Amino acid sequence: IKAQSLACCAYVLIVTAVYWVSEAVPLGAAALVPAFLYPLFGVLKSSEVAAEYCKDTTLLLMGVICLAASIEKWNLHKRIALRMVMIAGAKPGMLVLGFMCCTVFLSMWLSNTSTTAMVMPIAEAVLQQLISTGVGRESGTEPTRASVSQRQVRPETITEESHTIQSCSPHHENNSSVIFMNMCFIHSCMKQELCTLTESKDSRYPTKRDHMICKCLSLSITYAATIGGLITITGTSTNLIFAEQFNNRYPDAKVINFGTWFIFSFPIAIIMLLLTWVWLHFLFLGCNFRETCSLSKKRKTRREMLSERKIHDEYIKLGPISYPEVVTGVFFILMTLLWFTREPGFVPGWTSLFEKKGYRTDATVSVLLGFLLFLIPARRPFSRAPRTPAGDSAERDPDPMAPMITWKDFQNLMPWEIVILVGGGYALAAGCKVSGLSVWIGRQLEPMSGLPPWMVTLLACLLVSAVTEFASNPATLTVFLPILSALSETLQINPLHTLIPATMCVSFGVMLPVGNPPNAIVFSYGHVQISDMVKAGFGVNLIGVLVVMLAIMTWGVPLFNLTEFPDWAIARNVTGSL
Repeated sequence: IKAQSLACCAYVLIVTAVYWVSEAVPLGAAALVPAFLYPLFGVLKSSEVAAEYCKDTTLLLMGVICLAASIEKWNLHKRIALRMVMIAGAKPGMLVLGFMCCTVFLSMWLSNTSTTAMVMPIAEAVLQQLISTGVGRESGTEPTRASVSQRQVRPETITEESHTIQSCSPHHENNSSVIFMNMCFIHSCMKQELCTLTESKDSRYPTKRDHMICKCLSLSITYAATIGGLITITGTSTNLIFAEQFNNRYPDAKVINFGTWFIFSFPIAIIMLLLTWVWLHFLFLGCNFRETCSLSKKRKTRREMLSERKIHDEYIKLGPISYPEVVTGVFFILMTLLWFTREPGFVPGWTSLFEKKGYRTDATVSVLLGFLLFLIPARRPFSRAPRTPAGDSAERDPDPMAPMITWKDFQNLMPWEIVILVGGGYALAAGCKVSGLSVWIGRQLEPMSGLPPWMVTLLACLLVSAVTEFASNPATLTVFLPILSALSETLQINPLHTLIPATMCVSFGVMLPVGNPPNAIVFSYGHVQISDMVKAGFGVNLIGVLVVMLAIMTWGVPLFNLTEFPDWAIARNVTGSL
């Protein structure tokens, strides 16, 4: 029966993965496969599967979407986006690096999902501004609509080119052949320009260069959120799971705390940030870093200067900051502070003021503040109605008690497909755990007993990073930590030598939208396809594994004393044997 359940779970996992990769059906629909196959095969009860589709992260996302709806409704995201572009400039390379640095900093203290959900609307506004001003077409090789139209209204261009062909022809005295060649040349030019114009009108992006910039910036945000979550113990849930399981298994080991983790992980994040930026730049923007990253005003083209001037004019059109924008900004800062001070790790958080522990999470704060946005009026007390947001054709709401956001505003932004997508990942993880498939995969590590420690760590990192592409990060780590701990004790190597790299590599599920919620959020904006995520994510995954291996073999050795099998592990090993 156990073997049958394991085989059924593996079948469901393979079928769901094939649907996700092939996109034969919508991703949300494919995520529902475990909901009916698990009960049919007897792996999980229907009620147990249904419970996996609504987790704490769902409420967290709903609260953040309420705030995002207020940000977009009152154009605060546009104000922030335009200001950011004005500071970073219109160079695509520097813009991507600036967004990555901001995202990494936020993700250090906030959850990766919250950070991505906050930053993506701002990035989307920036992309729309850059596309509308034609920044992406300056250094591209494709002709733009403007260049096509200019060439069509300049007959002297065709005359000059025709004269060039005529002068270069060895038999230019034959007028009929020259005329025929000129007509063919003119026809080919007009046909090529007409095709380019048609493609640009039919496409969401005026040129391929614009599309590449959108892909690069979108993917950079989810990768930066993942990198930032590595830096602190509270940066992501997998770090907390590791700290909790490690301290429970090895209570005498006083080596993991906020300070030691930060010292070890901060250099990893910096190196990964730079290498990931270089990789994305090479993949989507090319190798001309001098052109896309220069901050010198002398290297700016006339078109770039005009674009920056237009962006500045757009910012001026927003006018002075309005009351709803102030309220939204205050809620943004308040949500950030409450998340950070809930359980910072190095000092007691505000949750310590309550008698019962473990009841309040980031979702509690998110939903509370999101609910208040439905109550607080958008009009300042004892004042006239707020001005209509720029670019909004809707008339002013005559209701003086109209709230900051309405349910329709929330409904327009709430990505229900993402909720089902993430829930499908949790359902798969639950099935793997109950059926024993995860344990079976972990036991395949036992033949590695004859390998050196660095090879054991490398193989564990590769296996964990592969499994987490299809299963949720917390579930994967929860299954693998006891297995790797027992394996380390058997091989007489410091458990931290395998546990810390595995904990970090479990966050590198960046090749598919279902790898983690930030991937799904970025994917929902429609700029990238699964093939783009697989290609870019493979490079980021490889960069992450190599940098983590470099860290554990260099500065991690003296920091955690990895060359010796520690006494606290020996005591645990003896106790386990007894």
